[in-house]
Amino acid sequence: MATLLLVLFVPLWYLVMEEMAGREPLDYRLFATGRVLTVDGGRLTLLSAGLNALTMICGFAVFDAVRRTLAFDRRLVHAGYRQSVLIGAKTLSVAVVTCAVACYAALVLLAFWRPGPAGWAAVLAGFAVMALTYGALGLLLGVLVRNDLEGFFLVIMGGLMDTFLQNPLGNPLANKPLLRWFPSFGPMQFATGGAFGGTAAWRYLALGLAWAAGFAACGLLIFRFRTRRRAR
Repeated sequence: MATLLLVLFVPLWYLVMEEMAGREPLDYRLFATGRVLTVDGGRLTLLSAGLNALTMICGFAVFDAVRRTLAFDRRLVHAGYRQSVLIGAKTLSVAVVTCAVACYAALVLLAFWRPGPAGWAAVLAGFAVMALTYGALGLLLGVLVRNDLEGFFLVIMGGLMDTFLQNPLGNPLANKPLLRWFPSFGPMQFATGGAFGGTAAWRYLALGLAWAAGFAACGLLIFRFRTRRRAR
């Protein structure tokens, strides 16, 4: 069922958002160069829709997996399993799952819009970093919150606010410097710069990776604390 939802949700989300956005030209500020680009509103919305889909899919998937296995991981440690092995496995699994979902979202995008090879590569990189960021957030919430409802609410509201504010179609303040403090800012800037401006804004991609690394480090630290052996 989860796989079916993934396969169907991404193209349906693209279709709905493209129909709602239309082809209105929009002014989008590319902070990497300081230029204001006039872009196709529908295509820009496809980028933000892809990022938004990744926040929910990756955030939910990792959060649910971590929540369901945390008690078992704790028993493994108590039975003599090394925490470093579990932490390495968690990190690798999050990276593999999120990057696979990002690749799928970028491939489905080609059915609605075909940027040049360099532009599509920039979109794929932005999607991958966004997926890693919210996968890491799902890991953090999975070991931090006590109830499923809290985690689902934080993933939904965080992802919606984060990606919605980056699109000037729905947010007149989308070109303000305040957005630099949101996790999706770096991936959105990198993907937009590559797809519309022919610019590789590497430091903005690194900014997105910093968010992912920060969430992952906090989540793994709490995971280590919650699965540690207790002295008798």
